[in-house]
Amino acid sequence: TVTTKTATGTLTTQPGTTLVQSLVIAGGGGAGGYVSGGGGGGYRCCSSIPVSAATSYTVTVGGGGAKGPANATNGVQGSSSVFSTITSAGGGGGGRGGTCSPLRAGCAGGSGGGGSGNISSPNNPALGGAGNTPSVSPPQGSNGGNGTSDDATFTIGGGGGGASAVGGNGTFSAAGAGGAGTANSITGSSVTYAGGGGGASDSAPRPSGAGGPGGGGAGGYPSGTAGTANTGGGGGGGGCGSGGAGG
Repeated sequence: TVTTKTATGTLTTQPGTTLVQSLVIAGGGGAGGYVSGGGGGGYRCCSSIPVSAATSYTVTVGGGGAKGPANATNGVQGSSSVFSTITSAGGGGGGRGGTCSPLRAGCAGGSGGGGSGNISSPNNPALGGAGNTPSVSPPQGSNGGNGTSDDATFTIGGGGGGASAVGGNGTFSAAGAGGAGTANSITGSSVTYAGGGGGASDSAPRPSGAGGPGGGGAGGYPSGTAGTANTGGGGGGGGCGSGGAGG
């Protein structure tokens, strides 16, 4: 029997069941307030967990993080998802400012958010956030991509990390794509989860980054798109400060 939970609640085991396999996906990170993509939610599969038959267990399903509300703020980390002893961390918000350090760097999480522009010069890019935070084995996600800027005419964001691949770095010619998520068939059909959000550019001729397979939102100018609900996809960065929420 396959049970899928897309909201926090309880799971009741079948009579005679003493072991279950689980796939636990956290909420994706929101895009930063300026050009950076959010990281995919933590992806943890497929632990065999001892359970008692005909017993109810609490399942916590984490939602996606909000986009950065203003140009100077980072995206919000997605919420963690929990079943039994397994916790998947929410995806890191895209960088810009606020609670993630240093300024403009992507935020850490299940997968890390992308960086926004640079720290102080074109040779000092804003780094993507660290994935697999907190650290588990096997890793629950990947690092976000770096941002860049020429300090004068354009700012370009990195893509958020995904469950199976790092986010792309922003370059002087294009924003970084979101990192790819991971496909899983635990439900009986193959579904890809926890892709990173694409970065964006604040200069329209420079292409925005695609969202990572697994629900990652695409970066865009002037606006990015949200991560797909119930996939753990990160939000896509917005070229004019209007990015997407995590899924």
